[in-house]
Amino acid sequence: MNKFESEVKTLSYGQERVYEKLSDLSNVEKIKDHLPQDKVKDMSFDTDTLSFNAAPLGQMTLKIVEREPCSCIKLESINSPLPFNLWIQLVPVTEEECKIKITIGLEINPFMKAMIQKPIQEGLGKMVDMLAMIKY
Repeated sequence: MNKFESEVKTLSYGQERVYEKLSDLSNVEKIKDHLPQDKVKDMSFDTDTLSFNAAPLGQMTLKIVEREPCSCIKLESINSPLPFNLWIQLVPVTEEECKIKITIGLEINPFMKAMIQKPIQEGLGKMVDMLAMIKY
């Protein structure tokens, strides 16, 4: 399993508050206007799943497969050209501040890793930046 990690961002919100918002994927509706419309389209979501069309990958669905209260939300791809897992990790700093990091794990050969490493790292950077902009 190859793992790619975002940088760690500090949020000005408590860990429990951030977890409550992110552990319910229906809250994505509140941030979908911040997503690049040319890259992410046709979004639909409920509490446990998020479906979207991501250029150039096509239609994808993510499903929450595990919730570790206040510290981690684990998702996996349902239909994706490249199956992967995604973890959103939260660590408390103070009562009103926490740190967030996103990790993606996927099975790829060394040749593919060399080809997709940079776009994945850039995508993780944009994803963690977007999560840092949310008003929790």
